[in-house]
Amino acid sequence: MSKIYVVGIGPGAYDQMTGRAIRALEESDAIIGYTVYVDLVKDHFADKEFMTTPMKKEVDRCVLAFEEAKKGKTVSMICSGDAGVYGMAGLMYEVGTDYPEVELEIIPGVTAATGGAAVLGAPLIHDFCLISLSDLLTPWEKIEARLLGASQADFVICLYNPSSRKRHDYLQKACDLMMQYKSPETVCGIVANIAREGEISKVMTLKELRDTQVDMFTTVFVGNSQTQEIGGKMVTPRGYRR
Repeated sequence: MSKIYVVGIGPGAYDQMTGRAIRALEESDAIIGYTVYVDLVKDHFADKEFMTTPMKKEVDRCVLAFEEAKKGKTVSMICSGDAGVYGMAGLMYEVGTDYPEVELEIIPGVTAATGGAAVLGAPLIHDFCLISLSDLLTPWEKIEARLLGASQADFVICLYNPSSRKRHDYLQKACDLMMQYKSPETVCGIVANIAREGEISKVMTLKELRDTQVDMFTTVFVGNSQTQEIGGKMVTPRGYRR
């Protein structure tokens, strides 16, 4: 049976890939992915065949993977972070209904929430949720409702895709929504280029976050009412009694 691995390659650095992910790529004949992600692994698997598609060509990318697998190749479809968190795993199963002879195996990876949390300290120790601010595939009204619901429930909130050229004010809008239920002094943090060249991180208040410039390579962390800054790190207590 033909085989496709759907591989989460982590936030960027080779040493933040899991051993299982590395083995899957080593076992593959072809590695397929979005151009930016292929560039992150190319040097470490130089003997492999690489194929890429640009952003917004995700369905074509999946079909390409299945067509290559049908030729008898072992294929890895790579995603940044975890393949099952805003990754390609779901779409691969959907497209895979047309290719019943191809077996899929999902290989988990370090997603930006956990990779960025480690840089900032310990922001996700208690209940948290992930919300993407990209309205490419989700209507803004739904994103807005999720931001309000999570804020009212006092979740720590991790924001993916907080800004882009077309959505330069989305983080500002999100902060205004969250401040309906969260204090402007809520401890927050940002991490850009997690585990890649140019990694930067900063802890700040929600009020300061509102006026902070971020991009698509930034992950944003908004604390709950208990989150605190300890020695320059963002820490959410679990509630253990001393």
